Amino acid sequence: MTASIQLQHKPEVQYLLRIGDTALIHAQRLGEWCGHAPVLEEDIALANVALDLIGQSRALLTHAGVLEGAGHDEDQLAFLRDERDYFNATIAELPRGDFAFTLLRNLFLATWSRLLWERLQDSGDAELAAIAGKAVKEARYHQEHASGWVVRLGDGTAESAARSKAALVLLWPYFAEIFDDDAIDDAAAASGLGPRWSALADDWRAELGAVLAAAKLEPPAERTFRSTGKTGVHSEHLGYVLAEMQMLQRTYPGGVW
Repeated sequence: MTASIQLQHKPEVQYLLRIGDTALIHAQRLGEWCGHAPVLEEDIALANVALDLIGQSRALLTHAGVLEGAGHDEDQLAFLRDERDYFNATIAELPRGDFAFTLLRNLFLATWSRLLWERLQDSGDAELAAIAGKAVKEARYHQEHASGWVVRLGDGTAESAARSKAALVLLWPYFAEIFDDDAIDDAAAASGLGPRWSALADDWRAELGAVLAAAKLEPPAERTFRSTGKTGVHSEHLGYVLAEMQMLQRTYPGGVW
């Protein structure tokens, strides 16, 4: 088995990896729907969202490798890091769940990512700004797609409404970690690389609140619980995701088609 790479923990690299890893792990979870969505159109739609996220992750991981300066390419960063060197938000690694859970998670993450990409278009890093210019268009579609389904399910049958409410209760606490600032956010804001993620919180809550109101879903009460995935301390679920993701690359290093 191929050994893990040793990551250089530079603040600007970790800032990019937080975004890229969240997209990568979320895409992996969405890929689990291929062949299992309730209707064919959604099978294709979720796969396309996953592909968009993989494209965003590729661009970010490639640029992170350049900023790191250790010669690591996108594949090494995607497949050859230890679990503690992944910095995705914990919400992305939670198990697939049912369709209501998936679309609500999509809405949470797409709203956050669209707000972030909009601001990253003004990044002092020209490459990151260029990546944001393309990604923001994809995030707008992801948000629109998820919003329609969340309203349809929340304001639908008794079964779909019950599942939507259960998904909301489960997912809600996991977003608190994203809006907690730390030294990585401070460094990015100071350098002009990108905004503190806390700067997105008010707009995120306002946009999400409007969709939830249309879906007749009530946001749960805030909790003191904090997940810690973006600092590299993950739930028990990420290890299983990485085992599946990394198996081929670690078994046949550098393999090509």
